[in-house]
Amino acid sequence: MQPSDLEIARATPLQPIAAIAAKLGIPEAAVEPYGRHKAKLDIAQLLREAGGKLILVTAINPTPAGEGKTTTSVGLVDALNRAGRRTMLCVREPSLGPCFGMKGGATGGGRAQVGPMTDINLHFTGDFHAVTSAHNLLAAMVDNHIYWGNALGIDVRRVVWRRVLDMNDRALRDIVQSLGGAANGFPRQSGFDITVASEVMAILCLARDVDDMRARLGRIIVAYTRDQQPVTAHDLKADGAMAALLTEAIKPNLVQTLEGNGALLHGGPFANIAHGCNSVIATTTALALSGYVVTEAGFGADLGAEKFMNIKCRQAGLAPDAAVIVATVRALKMNGGVAKADLAAENVAAVRSGAVNLVRHIENVHQFGVPAVVAINHFATDTDAEIEAVREAAAAHGVRAILCRHWAEGGAGAAELADAVAELADKGAAQFAPLYDDGLPLFDKIDTIATRVYRAKQAVAEPSVLAQLKRFEEMGFGHLPVCIAKTAYSFSADPNLLGAPTGHVLPVREVRLAAGAGFVVAICGEIMTMPGLPRHPAAEHIHVDAAGHIEGLF
Repeated sequence: MQPSDLEIARATPLQPIAAIAAKLGIPEAAVEPYGRHKAKLDIAQLLREAGGKLILVTAINPTPAGEGKTTTSVGLVDALNRAGRRTMLCVREPSLGPCFGMKGGATGGGRAQVGPMTDINLHFTGDFHAVTSAHNLLAAMVDNHIYWGNALGIDVRRVVWRRVLDMNDRALRDIVQSLGGAANGFPRQSGFDITVASEVMAILCLARDVDDMRARLGRIIVAYTRDQQPVTAHDLKADGAMAALLTEAIKPNLVQTLEGNGALLHGGPFANIAHGCNSVIATTTALALSGYVVTEAGFGADLGAEKFMNIKCRQAGLAPDAAVIVATVRALKMNGGVAKADLAAENVAAVRSGAVNLVRHIENVHQFGVPAVVAINHFATDTDAEIEAVREAAAAHGVRAILCRHWAEGGAGAAELADAVAELADKGAAQFAPLYDDGLPLFDKIDTIATRVYRAKQAVAEPSVLAQLKRFEEMGFGHLPVCIAKTAYSFSADPNLLGAPTGHVLPVREVRLAAGAGFVVAICGEIMTMPGLPRHPAAEHIHVDAAGHIEGLF
């Protein structure tokens, strides 16, 4: 019987974090240890001149069968280092919501993990708590300002700043607050989002430095007056205190893979409701420290990769040199109509049918001018004929599909993938460009993503939503990119529509202005910015044993 991810992590000794930092050439003065195996990096002590090659790991649309972007990212980093190519990993931190919900942790799997696994999945260095506190401080200051006379003239009906919590809790999606009498303030309807959807989280991940972070925090729009003028965090004098809460959180976190290679885990916006990328600071720091940087963008390429390229790269001046699209035979069979219970049986026809999802993602990555390779994340039930069907589908679109065994073998199992990725990145032939121009109207940007990435017939919105977008443009925010919030499971807004649908409609039900982060969020279909727990959450199986070890994390 195969050991679990947790058992593998626990059985693998980690190096002291100072040794990892020294191997990367990080000055001792820049390393701020958080225990034996993790550290913050003082960005003021680090070089930031990017020189390395940037490699994006993305995937097909997620399914219950599993894809394994983080596992593949870790395996690729270990394989590149084994081949003598100095490489660092840059990924996001896990949210407690999925850890206790359905998805589980986010430290990779098998022999391709980052550690310390339990620390990273539970609290880590406290970054998410700092984001939650900074966000909710601003919410408290909004209500406090209204309570003490409302000198800025905030229209209580037009407060747009909700509260956040790093946990899945559907009961908090819509609330009525300040009940109980005059001493508790003015009652109004509000709600909670999950912390990873917070604009503060997006700001942390997109800021270039502390000064940029504070300026962005000040630009957050929290409410409008009766004549619909925006009220910002700076107007409330909240930006300084918020920045103070984030002074440690803005420092990237250094950890290691199980093979002793450096990894920066920093920030954690989800790609289905936010922009889905780790911090700009971590990425640029890694690019200055290594020859290759492997980073990951959340969920499928229609969400994570699209936002990585249209939002993060646009704002940070980055350009990926190559992309890896992760797929599994099992997930392609599900896209081909096979039920999860039947995935172990060979079904080449279903693989070929489901491969249309992979092909769509290949086409989309190529739209940005980025060369790609497909990583087939191996499962024991995969057959030679099924693997060959994936290779044939990729080859028909000019892309290699390489079988990878990093889960079982670590970096040794991704050696062929590492060679192929390095060859693509070293060619320097990428002609990267975002998918739309800054000057395009906001709704046209949404429609561009809908038609070109999702292959929808069109995006549609109620007149009130279109009017709100027009208002954002009149306020001077028409140049911003758009961040689509939609289901991760389909190219459409319907999570049950698998494969590669075309001709559907993308319904935009709400838009939100994230003026500090620098994008406009378009909420589509039934997507929720505060998830709920499943019928049987992972929390039911997590416990602490007699020796004090945490069990049940996956």
